[in-house]
Amino acid sequence: MSVFNSLGSNYNFNFVLKSLFTLGGNKETSALEKNLKEKYNGEVFLFYKGREALTFALEFLNFPKNSAACYTGFTCYAVFAAIKEAGLKPIPIDIDLSLNFSSVNLKRILNEGGIKAVIVQNTLGYPCEIEEISKICKQKNIILVEDLAHCAGTVYKNGKEAGTIGDFTVLSFSQDKIIDGISGGALIIRNKKYQKGVVNSFKNPSLFLQLKDRFYPLLTFKIRVFYKAGGKLLHFVFKKTKLLSTPMQGTAYRFSNLPGWYCSLINYQFNNFDKELKHRKEIAQIYKANLKSKIISDETADLVGLSSNLRFPIFVEKREKLINYLKTKSIYVSDVWYDAPIAPKRYLIEPNFENNLHGSKRISKTVVNLPTHKNVSIKNAEKICDLINKWIQ
Repeated sequence: MSVFNSLGSNYNFNFVLKSLFTLGGNKETSALEKNLKEKYNGEVFLFYKGREALTFALEFLNFPKNSAACYTGFTCYAVFAAIKEAGLKPIPIDIDLSLNFSSVNLKRILNEGGIKAVIVQNTLGYPCEIEEISKICKQKNIILVEDLAHCAGTVYKNGKEAGTIGDFTVLSFSQDKIIDGISGGALIIRNKKYQKGVVNSFKNPSLFLQLKDRFYPLLTFKIRVFYKAGGKLLHFVFKKTKLLSTPMQGTAYRFSNLPGWYCSLINYQFNNFDKELKHRKEIAQIYKANLKSKIISDETADLVGLSSNLRFPIFVEKREKLINYLKTKSIYVSDVWYDAPIAPKRYLIEPNFENNLHGSKRISKTVVNLPTHKNVSIKNAEKICDLINKWIQ
């Protein structure tokens, strides 16, 4: 089978069957809420998308007009848009080779004033300077939001797990995440000051969206298995006809409930969570040990043992040539995550969108993120290392 970064790569055939036939219900929803409440020590609210959870949190805080929220200047457009949708000014903070912003850069940005919230994402699972960032936020009475879209299971240098430090924790259970339930999101309100008065009563996503989600694992499984024998054409047809579920589909930033059958899939993924993290760490260690050091960042490679290792980043000039070369060997890594400071690049429509994001711009032009998911075997990872090293020579 060809190796992909995404395209349902978190799923095996057992998950395909579960996605088609699981019913879910209140029992599964309650079990997920209980698990998240115990794990992250807060009040839990479930949503159809993680971006909805982030928007809901920022709206609920009801900041004064013209307030701003800071976020990692190397992220998905969904984060930027969620902040705007909540009525706040999005202010990106530049990153370095750790893929996260530093406490120094945070202090510099806070001098602008008007900033009421800071969102950390621990990019690709690699932990940020959470102790210093948290300290700064507390000193300045700023809300700290931990966005776990990349980093469920990441451990900070202080030994605490990501999601257990901020005032709010947001999770995404969407496609290609560590906990992949096809769709889903959660908000955990950890700060007791804000746990009262929260009302979360929304409609379910449409049956059409749910049907697309149910069939997404099956369709992508077929595409991947038969990629060279018609799967590529199937992929084109499903995308063209919009039958293939996508992370940005659906309710945009209107709030929707998370139906119970998604909760069942998410619970199943949580039951295999430790095994998943162990596998990703093993694959990342292979990349770290075998790839040429000049294309690896020490700032991320040294943290493999703490990271959820959503993907393993390398940095190369002439990135497109490497991507095309790997494609000839049935390794598909074109979704580099991210191709711009605020990605995808096609969403760069705002004025001064990349202003002063020098580190983010440089990294977004050279980064290639290698797959670590369950369908990448040790043999696959070693082959990828060998191919990349030969290409570099």
